[in-house]
Amino acid sequence: MHTITIVNREGVEHKIHAQNGTSLMQNIRDGGFDELLALCGGNCACATCHVYVDHTLDFLPAPQLEETELLVISAHHTPDSRLSCQIEVSDALEGLRVVLAPED
Repeated sequence: MHTITIVNREGVEHKIHAQNGTSLMQNIRDGGFDELLALCGGNCACATCHVYVDHTLDFLPAPQLEETELLVISAHHTPDSRLSCQIEVSDALEGLRVVLAPED
């Protein structure tokens, strides 16, 4: 398990323990963050799991076309935007800080 910091929409930081091999989205939801809707269940179809991560983290794989297309239509898109369903938790994410994006 890895410790990841989640910042909710009110700006309050919480630490969760995330499991390797599962999506960041699932770990956030399992951590009690119901405000991350994840309506499509992790199928990269809705962008309701939009988060901000440090875009300088070069160990994260680049977003695929489907993810990018969903993110750019968000009113809250930034260079740090990612869909948490598309990030698999691994050892490299230890200490990651993620901010839940505002709801569109």
